[in-house]
Amino acid sequence: MEKGKLEERSAASERERVVLVAVVRDRQEVREAEEYLDELRFLAETAGLETVATFMQKLPSPDKRTFVGSGKLQEIKEYIAASKEDDGDGSGGVSAVIFDDELSPSQTRNLERELGIRIQDRTRLILDIFAQRATTAYAKTQVELAQLQYLLPRLTGMWTHLERQRGGTGTRGGAGEREIETDRRIIRDRIARLKEQLVKVDRQMATQRSGRGSMVRVALVGYTNVGKSTLMNLLSKSEVFAENKLFATLDTTVRKVVLDNLPFLLSDTVGFIRKLPTQLVESFKSTLDEVREADLLLHVVDISHPNFEDQIAVVNQTLREIGAGDKPVFLIFNKIDAYTYVEKEADDLLPETRENWTLEQLQHSWMARNEGSPCIFISARQRTNLDRLRKDLYGMVREIHEGRYPFNNYLY
Repeated sequence: MEKGKLEERSAASERERVVLVAVVRDRQEVREAEEYLDELRFLAETAGLETVATFMQKLPSPDKRTFVGSGKLQEIKEYIAASKEDDGDGSGGVSAVIFDDELSPSQTRNLERELGIRIQDRTRLILDIFAQRATTAYAKTQVELAQLQYLLPRLTGMWTHLERQRGGTGTRGGAGEREIETDRRIIRDRIARLKEQLVKVDRQMATQRSGRGSMVRVALVGYTNVGKSTLMNLLSKSEVFAENKLFATLDTTVRKVVLDNLPFLLSDTVGFIRKLPTQLVESFKSTLDEVREADLLLHVVDISHPNFEDQIAVVNQTLREIGAGDKPVFLIFNKIDAYTYVEKEADDLLPETRENWTLEQLQHSWMARNEGSPCIFISARQRTNLDRLRKDLYGMVREIHEGRYPFNNYLY
């Protein structure tokens, strides 16, 4: 047992140590910014990084030059220096600073110059996670395309070492600039080839979808890490990879499911997240076609998450952006086994908030009457209320099938 603990501590010490930074904008609550930072911390953990400190600053808008103000920048700089001193030889100090927004190329260059350390933003971190998670050739191609599209406008900052080698003469057309132009041309050519590859695969996948026959299509959607893959395994009796980390699933998985003699196709798709990089949305177009072409969306929600209402809004917004906002939706509130509430004290005069609601109160709130969309409360992990879910899902799929084939109902 002691050996296991030592190995665990050793593995933790080998992880890169990072600092997270966020700006609290005007009309934004500090609580909301803290929740965003918590999510960024989870993203860093998913990428195998250890967060050792977080910094927040209230600003009307991020500084155009360095994202944060000069005072906060100096505070971060001093923390990085102290971490290296505390470590002795500096090898285990902070290795990167990650910002909870997409930085402009100039902001990245300025921050690297000021802090003398690797700078990442939320977009780059998500792209790195996707690169780690991609297993199939198709997913790897999609991720590589997104990475190159992100990298292209940021090449200049990668050649600052050549600027120093030129001795600061201020001349133009030196080795660094020629190298940048060469790299830009190489990357543009690679992007063009990757797009051609994806177009071919997209055609193949479109042919596969059209060849699936006339079965009703159902797609699982939701915020990342809400339990979609676990639910997929239960409904389809398959073994789709599921893990308590963000973006456990990148490739779309399609399974044939039969409920009481009624077959339909069920697909599990990549999870959504706030500030989802536009490069990924473009690259994963074919994957998201499964959502666009579905007859019914099963919107899975982690009801135990303190910010699940915002997550619902993010998913709905993303569905509208990809052209699937008008699909019939079945809301599935998952993880009721992990839901907790704060019991309000009898002498507490503050107004009751959603955190003070019991699960029973939530079930009778606006969610149970969400603009006519049906909903259900379940625990996929403990298999709570799954029979009711299957019964409700059967009824919805049957209604779609009967509407499409009114004279072909011998299945029932």
